[in-house]
Amino acid sequence: MDKLKQLESFVSVATRGSLTAAAKAEGVAPAIMGRRLDALEERLGVKLLLRTTRRLTLTHEGSAFLEDCQRLLADIANAEASVSAGGVKASGHLRVTAPAGFGRRHVAPLVPRFRQLHQDVTISLNLSDRVVDLAAEGYDCAVRVGDLPDSSLVSVRMADNRRLCVATPEYLERHGTPQHPHDLARFDCLTLSSDASQVRGWAFRVPRTAQGRLKEGVLADAVSSKENWEVIHFRPGGPLDCSDGQVLHDWCLEGHGIAWRSTWEVEAEIESGRLVEVLADFAAPPNGIYAVFPQRKHLPVRVRLWIEFLKEHFSRPEFWRHPPPQAATTE
Repeated sequence: MDKLKQLESFVSVATRGSLTAAAKAEGVAPAIMGRRLDALEERLGVKLLLRTTRRLTLTHEGSAFLEDCQRLLADIANAEASVSAGGVKASGHLRVTAPAGFGRRHVAPLVPRFRQLHQDVTISLNLSDRVVDLAAEGYDCAVRVGDLPDSSLVSVRMADNRRLCVATPEYLERHGTPQHPHDLARFDCLTLSSDASQVRGWAFRVPRTAQGRLKEGVLADAVSSKENWEVIHFRPGGPLDCSDGQVLHDWCLEGHGIAWRSTWEVEAEIESGRLVEVLADFAAPPNGIYAVFPQRKHLPVRVRLWIEFLKEHFSRPEFWRHPPPQAATTE
């Protein structure tokens, strides 16, 4: 007997709760479904379903086996769909999570565009600054910004993320321009409040020699190699702080002080001249923007295409300067 047909019949019976309902859906006699289940249980040497005249109940082994079978059958369906109609075809439900600010600006506008390309896919987008447990909460993919902790998850680096100090030209005209990270103590710095995630403060790359000082605004030859630099963390103070990065961004644009923001958030304003980068010589090395997903032997087609779609857009420099508008709906 076909092993795959046995698995399909088991899933159908278990999810419908009835041999008769499963047999009707497939157009066969209930006795045939019963024989398939008997053969499957005999082959595995374990009882999957407890059957009475009134109801079917999954055993503990049956419940675990049902999840594995559903995942296996979904992977087979995706594999078949990927080569059908002469091209790649994705289907099913895609669950994605991303940080709130980054997700609103750079992930949410891409979701309808992806849906237009793959109309058999439905998508749920979760925006949260909480680190979501993908496996436990059933998410297919997360977009994460910054350094990744060690984990069993698989990650794909899609773009660099730099953090830099910015202020409006008007603020710098009134207060001057800092020449070294230590000078920030004399400026109004817009910082995340203590309950936010920026625990170590602002990061800067400074020369190891001469206490990181510039010589007349030009880096000395002695500190030109990477080995002579180190990354320091500095927690500036200021009259205003907030737990929401978007608020800090808005305050900065209003000229209330200097903010330490990601390029994905301020690149368009720098290009337009609304904001000016300061302390550029001390900018820390970039971290990354990643797609993260659970370890799987065979990644579903919809997840693989979503990651490729994100990487294609995130790899374009103009994407960060001109974020896409919301996609228009199709008729």
